[in-house]
Amino acid sequence: MQQEDIKNTTTEETSANEEVREEAAAEEIVAEEAKEEQAEAKEAVVDERDEKITELNNRLMRLQADFDNFRRRTAGEKEQLSGFVTAGVVGKFLKVLDNFERAEASAEKTADLEGLLTGMKQIRRQFEETFKELGVEEIVAQDAKFDPNLHEAVMRGQNPDVEDETIDMVFEKGYKLHDRVIRHSKVRVISND
Repeated sequence: MQQEDIKNTTTEETSANEEVREEAAAEEIVAEEAKEEQAEAKEAVVDERDEKITELNNRLMRLQADFDNFRRRTAGEKEQLSGFVTAGVVGKFLKVLDNFERAEASAEKTADLEGLLTGMKQIRRQFEETFKELGVEEIVAQDAKFDPNLHEAVMRGQNPDVEDETIDMVFEKGYKLHDRVIRHSKVRVISND
């Protein structure tokens, strides 16, 4: 009986060991399946990220191409607009040039300096009217206070009768287009030091 008990005990132990082994194997299988699922999940996340990166790269490329097209289009439009503006300005001054040519032809045929001077004054007035149409105005400088934004001092002078930093002589008139200076007035400025 003892042998039988030992056999039973051994059988029971073997059965218990087998059960433990089976449980361990089952746990290993479960652990491996869990690892595989994690790997698949990571792979899915990586695939998702790769797709997102590819999508963002494509969007970036399209935006960059759109911007390049916009830049080229606006540069062309700017050039075209500049051409129209220049043509408009030149068209206005062609009338003045025509009058200069007429005055020149008249001066060759006649010795009437009075008439020539009158014609030149009319042409000058036409120039001033054209400037006014274009929004160009003369910068007032004579007897004004010196302003470096509007005037360019090319000389300094002394005159005790005139206040310091006053312009007493204009060498070249300055002009501005609306509020933008096209050419500064070249002036002499008084400084009584």
